Amino acid sequence: MHRLFVAIRPPADQRTHLLSLMMGVDNARWQDDAQLHLTLRFIGEVDRHQANDIADALAAIRFTPFDIQLSGVGSFDRKGVVDTLWAGVQPRDALERLHKKADRACVSTGMPPESRAYLPHITLARFGRTGAFVAPFLARHAALTGPLFRVDGFTLYESRVGHGGASYHPVEDYPASGRTLGGID
Repeated sequence: MHRLFVAIRPPADQRTHLLSLMMGVDNARWQDDAQLHLTLRFIGEVDRHQANDIADALAAIRFTPFDIQLSGVGSFDRKGVVDTLWAGVQPRDALERLHKKADRACVSTGMPPESRAYLPHITLARFGRTGAFVAPFLARHAALTGPLFRVDGFTLYESRVGHGGASYHPVEDYPASGRTLGGID
């Protein structure tokens, strides 16, 4: 079985900037450089045959490169307990369109459609069941921003969980087409 997701890898200067923020929160399991990404579509566990079908379906996606930038920070909680810190990105429109295309590609291979609302973000830290007090971090970095960076492709990744946590391995890269017609719309 393969645990897959589709994501955009921010450029090195953006990742370095994000890494410089990662401190000052008790119990945080900070992401490392290799883990920083912006998920377009989580796929989950699939067998090799379906993984190959998904890889082929993603290759049919066409999109024009676009620019985004870091924009603010936030947190997700589960049952009132903070479990994730993240950095946001703006503008979201082009990312949402690309997310929908990735979702439709996955659905075309028999996957169920994404059921959660899409909020483009880059995970910075995760927390155990005890959660964390993140208000000072959120206040300190509320105005997070950065220079525009170009999204000119996306990647299919495999996530492998080991003793040190998850490691992400690129399976296939998909460059932007520069065209808006054709492929999965």
